[in-house]
Amino acid sequence: MKDAGAPGRKRLRLSLVTRWSALVGTLLTLGILIALGLDHLLPGQPLAVLGICLLCVVPIAMITIRSQIQPILSLFRALEGTVTAYRDGDFSFSLHWAQNDELSDLIDAHNALGEVLRAQRLDLVQRELLLDTMVQNTPVAMLLVAEPPNAAKTIVYANLAARQLLSAGAKLEGHALESVLAHAAPALLDALARGGDGLFSAGEGEDEEVFHLARRHFSLNGRRHELLLLRQLTAELRRQEVQTWKKVIRVISHELNNSLAPLASLAHSGAELVRRGQTERLPQILETIGERTRHLESFILGYARFAKLPAPRLERCGWDALVARLANQVSFRLDGELPPEPAQIDVAQMEQALLNLLKNAHESGSRAEDVGLQIRRAQDVARIDVMDRGSGMNDAVLTNALVPFYSTKRSGTGLGLALAREIAEAHGGRISLANREGGGLVVTMILPQA
Repeated sequence: MKDAGAPGRKRLRLSLVTRWSALVGTLLTLGILIALGLDHLLPGQPLAVLGICLLCVVPIAMITIRSQIQPILSLFRALEGTVTAYRDGDFSFSLHWAQNDELSDLIDAHNALGEVLRAQRLDLVQRELLLDTMVQNTPVAMLLVAEPPNAAKTIVYANLAARQLLSAGAKLEGHALESVLAHAAPALLDALARGGDGLFSAGEGEDEEVFHLARRHFSLNGRRHELLLLRQLTAELRRQEVQTWKKVIRVISHELNNSLAPLASLAHSGAELVRRGQTERLPQILETIGERTRHLESFILGYARFAKLPAPRLERCGWDALVARLANQVSFRLDGELPPEPAQIDVAQMEQALLNLLKNAHESGSRAEDVGLQIRRAQDVARIDVMDRGSGMNDAVLTNALVPFYSTKRSGTGLGLALAREIAEAHGGRISLANREGGGLVVTMILPQA
């Protein structure tokens, strides 16, 4: 019954009802003719006629009906086989029925369904090949991790970028996530431990690389999975830094022109008044010149302070003393107990860095009582978290937030986070940003603990 295709229908169409009615009528006619012939040969013996008639008609009827039903049964077995093949994903079979009846309509519909499934399967395979090619060649490292209950997380898929980043190109599928990350950068482990999306840097000096971590949870085949995306932002950030420096040069040039042009005009006016002997307006002119000069000095010092950050002078300082100095200048909520071991820091620089972070938290739209500071010891490092319940950061702002002079505030200088990052790195630490679950932002500073 299985064939590569179905031929065209015959012109003459006989329905199943017509065929079976004709068959039953033929058998009845045959039985009547046999009964009449036997009655003529054996008059007056009805029982003998009936017996002989049954012996002749019943075998003929059984053979005839069996010959008609057997192809239909074979067709049903073939249908069962193709349905099983469809369930197993094999859509290469079609059926043929020689008769032109209702069963041929069923077979035509079945074959049409097979054609649709074959076309959909081919389209799906092509889409999967295209998607796999795109995923494998994307520069974003992708890890799909299964999260079975009461068991270790297992990697079920990893693209080429993930293999190069985490295992020097070796296959990752089937390995436990914990064992794969055993030799990963500590900054990546910290970012994964925090949960949610975040920005972190790995390496030191010229080898420093900046990454953006995104993670999503979903169910696949009834099991919980997590998708981890690691995007390298170093080259993009360097391009952004070049654009930012160009913007800084324009801003400084604009500010200098706005200050120097009035100063030159006022100096010329003062000289002209002196020449004329009209000195009564000189105090006002000199006061204006002094005001503009102080403004320009304040503007330049703000940028110079960032560009000429001195090397930190490390000294022992208790965390309680540092927190007390911060509390005298800005309000915040202290979460948890402070580490008993003193810190080895430049107190003035660290105070400036944390003040910038706390002020940013207040300016994020968060309520004052939701601005929190947490300091705790984690193995051989000190971890400082500044938290708020503001609007958080979208991906674009999160990517550029640590770039010097980048700011989304109208009057912002873009130096707060950048200065905090410079101070943290000068202490041998690092800084990272992440959106909090439930809204808000957490800025984490990791410092080596003496």
